[in-house]
Amino acid sequence: MTTTVSGGLAVVYDKGAVSAAEIGRGLAGLGRVTFLVAASDHTARLGQVLARLGDVVRLTGDPDADAAAVRALEPDAITTYSEPMLRTTARLAEATGLPFHEAATALLLTDKARQRATLREAGADDVRSRPLTGPVDWPEAIAEVGYPAIVKPVCGEGSRDTHTVADEDEARAVLSRLMDGRVASGGPGFVVEELLTGRPGQPFGLGDYVSVESAVGPDGVTHLAVTGKFRLVPPFREVGQFWPAALPDDEHEEVLRLTTRALRALGVTTGLTHTEIKLTARGPRVIEVNGRLGGHVNELARRAAGVDLVRVGGLLALGKPVELDPLRADRVYFQYHNLAPTVPCELAGVQGAEEVRRRPGVDGYRAFSRPGDRLPGGVMTQEMDILIGACDVHDTLLEVVDGALDALTYTFRFPGGTLRVPAADLRAEVRPPR
Repeated sequence: MTTTVSGGLAVVYDKGAVSAAEIGRGLAGLGRVTFLVAASDHTARLGQVLARLGDVVRLTGDPDADAAAVRALEPDAITTYSEPMLRTTARLAEATGLPFHEAATALLLTDKARQRATLREAGADDVRSRPLTGPVDWPEAIAEVGYPAIVKPVCGEGSRDTHTVADEDEARAVLSRLMDGRVASGGPGFVVEELLTGRPGQPFGLGDYVSVESAVGPDGVTHLAVTGKFRLVPPFREVGQFWPAALPDDEHEEVLRLTTRALRALGVTTGLTHTEIKLTARGPRVIEVNGRLGGHVNELARRAAGVDLVRVGGLLALGKPVELDPLRADRVYFQYHNLAPTVPCELAGVQGAEEVRRRPGVDGYRAFSRPGDRLPGGVMTQEMDILIGACDVHDTLLEVVDGALDALTYTFRFPGGTLRVPAADLRAEVRPPR
């Protein structure tokens, strides 16, 4: 992939599925890269890094002014790798006549209530759901959805403010926390959905859901990979993923067919997508469709198949032909994250980082949180690190991961005292000292 263009690529940037360095590396040789940067704490910290990787244009938040600024750049393409910037990118693409998700599609990809309704109306999936703008909507919503149910923000990512409710008592407690202003919703209200139950017989430690990584262009949909998942940490926090998924051939094909139906129903015509699928006794069901590259998936693709998906996304945005077959991995490649406690605390120390790097099957270990960092708590997935490696077969995957976790211990400082927690124990609720 050595295509070069003159006008270059405009990348609408904020915290997202890949780092600024990955974007700079992946898009190298495709022409000038201009970062269109929203005002946020993340972009403020990364300002000098972005300036070294390309040109930087600050977005004002005024749609007309921002559209005029982007038109003046005369880019050949526009894209984003950031979930919060999907709607902004769609609006700027429309204003400049460049291909990206249409504004209506970007809305469906970022509004879980509208997405569910559209999938049902198109016959792509039939998960019961209702929007929830306040407690007054609850009786009608739960009458439609039924118990057990899941309540989550209409807009959001990383399992932020996501809760299960099994009965009226739990519903009252959850609604009180979500609706009284103590927890930020991150969007205009919530959605109530039926709680999808995983199929029985799933191997211990492996998740009962997968994601499908797809590329969509003029030639249609290419499903690049089905990503396996480790079992969730309650309530819905993700700890890691692996290639390839451990699915029988018939279920693998059923997952791909469902994903294709969902992408068509939502009107996706350009770019990379990340579709999460629950494996139930009734067959695969859609959890949600995301209109961007999945988190950390590019690292898996580069290591397992030698393909840079950031670059693929850039070529798709440029309208260049991208000849891709499903990505094949010769081993089982994994990523695993240790998650911060759900109770606010300070990370006081990490023991075993050097030892874990020497463990069999481990290719690397990188910390995202440092001693002294404040950890905000809550049910959102808060990754403290990433452990990467590989093994020969799925049967030894958990053995390799568990062996690596045995080397790591975390020390947290709570208001009631300090607590040392082995990495494996972070899979359960961490109870602070009193």
